[in-house]
Amino acid sequence: MTKQEQQLTALLAPTVESAGFELLGIELIRAGKHSTLRLYIDHPEGVNVDQCAVVSREVSAVLDVEDPIPTEYFLEVSSPGLDRPLFTPDHFTKVVGQKIEVKLAIPQDGRRKFKGLLTQIEDDMLVVEVDGKPYRLLMDNVDKANLVPVF
Repeated sequence: MTKQEQQLTALLAPTVESAGFELLGIELIRAGKHSTLRLYIDHPEGVNVDQCAVVSREVSAVLDVEDPIPTEYFLEVSSPGLDRPLFTPDHFTKVVGQKIEVKLAIPQDGRRKFKGLLTQIEDDMLVVEVDGKPYRLLMDNVDKANLVPVF
C-alpha cells in the first residue's frame, strides 16, 4: 500500500466502521486525468449494492470536506468478491492453506507474479508454493494480492 493509500485508509476507516462495515483496503489507481479511488468493504453477512451506495455517500462527504486527493477521481465502493483482495498480514493469515495470486513491486527470482498455495507465514514473509516449489516473498514487496477462487 502506498503512503497516500495508508493516509486515505486512516482517514476513511472510521466512517466505514461507523456505517457498520470493515474497510478491507483501498486502491488508488492513477489513470491520467481520471483516477479511481476504490474502497473494499466487508461485513460478516456480506455486502450488497445498496450498502455500497450508503458507504459511498458517507465517504464522499468526508472526501469533500478533507479533499485529500488533489486531482479528479472516481469513487468506487465494492465488496471483496470471490477473488478477495489481500491487504494486511491478518488477511493473509486468514487464507493460509488456500490458493493466492501475488504481484510483487520488485521482481524476485526473475519474476513478479506468483500463483500458488499460501502454505505459511513466517514473520514478514509469505511462503507460496508454486508448482511444488516454495517461494518466500517479503510482504513489504507485495504490490497486489488476491485470493484465487476455486470452483
